[in-house]
Order: sequence, then structure tokens, then C-alpha cells
Amino acid sequence: MAIKDIYQAVLEYEEESIAGLVEKELASGTDINKVLQEGLIAAMDAVGKSFSDGELFVPEMLMAAQTMKAGLEILKPKLGSAGQSSAGVVVIGTVKGDLHDIGKNLVGMMLEGGGFEVYDLGVDVKPEAFVECAKAKKADIVGMSALLTTTMPSMEETVAALKEAGLGQVKVMIGGAPVTKAFADKIGASGYSEDAPSAVELARKLAKH
Repeated sequence: MAIKDIYQAVLEYEEESIAGLVEKELASGTDINKVLQEGLIAAMDAVGKSFSDGELFVPEMLMAAQTMKAGLEILKPKLGSAGQSSAGVVVIGTVKGDLHDIGKNLVGMMLEGGGFEVYDLGVDVKPEAFVECAKAKKADIVGMSALLTTTMPSMEETVAALKEAGLGQVKVMIGGAPVTKAFADKIGASGYSEDAPSAVELARKLAKH
């Protein structure tokens, strides 16, 4: 048994076997951070690259992310005691009036796979709910998704609400089919990403500033 098997299980969508592989690796004495970084995070980075190169599509990326998440569930209870520092705290949700969640769910799973602590508020999320959660969880980043042009103004409302609540230091990233970088700039968001792998890259950059 080796970390390579965990890495490979994510690439091959072996959701049924990943938990057992992770448990065995931990039982053999391998450091939990090594399992996380070299097994799960490295695999999701490889999946993200394959997606960006056009070799994988959203369904495959979802299967890989779900496999990674199943492995992560085994690690989560042990991560705090192992002194694994989070890459940052991210609050995500689909904005008010919008019920689409596949892209948002995928981003959430990819962020978790990237070492972030993620709080997913679900769909149809009002600006106040983003503000409350960001404040309560001491968020570094708020991530918003919209798939309808009619719900995009809610993103602008949320950016304004965060500033009004004294959370201007919280970075805001947005995404979704109709969303553009120009729109992100216009509403004062910190960044925009067009897909889940680039959302993880963006979150890593934003968390450092």
C-alpha cells in the first residue's frame, strides 16, 4: 500500500475503495499531512490540469472530486490534531434567486481538496447570509456563483453588504456561465474564475494577500 494508490484512486474515480486505502495508509504510520498533500491534493491538482488541457470534462471532474471528498472524510477528524493548517476559510453559495448548484458544488469540493476549510451555504443565498457566515467563520474569501444573468446583480449587492458590515478585507471571487472578468471588476470583486480548477488557483492567490 502506498500514497501512490490513493493518488491513483482519485484519478480513476474509485470512490468505493478510497476510504479503505486512506485508513490503511494512516494505520501503517504514514504522516497524515503527507497523505493529504501527496495523495489527495496532488491528485486533484492533476485532475484540474487535465480539465484545463481539455482531456477531462465536468462529469469526470465531479467523479474525481467526489472520490477525493470520500478520502478527505477519513482525514478530517484527524487533521486538527495533526496540526495541519488550513489554506484559508472560504464561504461559498449560489446567489439569491438562483438554484443552480453543480458548478458551485464542484468548486466547493475542489477547494476542500486544495486544503481550504469550506462552508457551503447552498443555493438562493441572500447577501445577509453571506455576511453572517463570513463574520461567524472569520472567512478569508467569499465565493459566489450565478448561472442566470437575472441573478448577477445579487453579487454586487453582496459585495456592498460585506463592505457595509466592515468586512471589506474579505476577498470575493465570483463565477458562473454568464459571469465575466469585466463584471467582477465592475462590482469590486477580488477575482473571477471560469471553472473549478482555476477557482482553486485564484483562491490560493487571494488567500496569500
